[in-house]
Amino acid sequence: MKSKMNSTAGLKGRAPDLRSANRPGRTKDAEAGKRTRILIVEDEPAMVAGLRDNFEFEGYDVISADNGVTGLERALTEDPDLVVLDVMMPRMSGLDVCKQLKAKRPSVPIIMLTARGQEIDKVVGLELGADDYVTKPFSIRELMARVKAVLRRASPSAPLPEVYRFSDVEVNIRGNEVLRAGKPIELSSKEFALLAYFISHPTETLSRDRLLDDVWGYDNYPNTRTVDTHIVHLRQKLELNPEEPRFILTVHGSGYKFVG
Repeated sequence: MKSKMNSTAGLKGRAPDLRSANRPGRTKDAEAGKRTRILIVEDEPAMVAGLRDNFEFEGYDVISADNGVTGLERALTEDPDLVVLDVMMPRMSGLDVCKQLKAKRPSVPIIMLTARGQEIDKVVGLELGADDYVTKPFSIRELMARVKAVLRRASPSAPLPEVYRFSDVEVNIRGNEVLRAGKPIELSSKEFALLAYFISHPTETLSRDRLLDDVWGYDNYPNTRTVDTHIVHLRQKLELNPEEPRFILTVHGSGYKFVG
């Protein structure tokens, strides 16, 4: 299937061509037999068509509603895994949909679509419980990244052990302390957060973008070299031979993997 993508999308009255340039494959739910379902609440048919095309191309199931009342009904009855919700909706505003949906289904993640310059909508949406927002016009890559990050945050994860050990390293998660051969190792707050994230995702290949999203936060990171620099520091502090790491491995072309 040929893929296409424009750099921006989201203006009312325009028919966006949003096909993602890279398809990472199905989500974990999809691999387990249940595809992740996304509800699009948007009254512009061209926008719905463009978003549906891209989400389905990424392996998601898609349902939609063209007004706020129907959107709320579908969110309550059809159990979507995430809702993409436009603020400016007929019959019931997106903000009212967000408020009522979060009151009845607080665990359903919501990403708001707001018009450029409408900062008050962003603030109110977040105060009402929205998990994130995207400003129109937007890049489909940005929206997809935010969708994946919100879905990851919403997914239940195994609790971290209070103390985790590998080789001669002991990591006290609750106490924010790392010992090597019984001696304290000083880690920056981000180095510790990165190490804790690796420990919570053992043997899983983690891309630089995913690490930036989940450890640094989507809005705050400068570039992927930030991850590489912190990996170098962790290896220098924790590996027996940083030049030939045994625990924090590079997966060429993909990212990093922790096998401690």
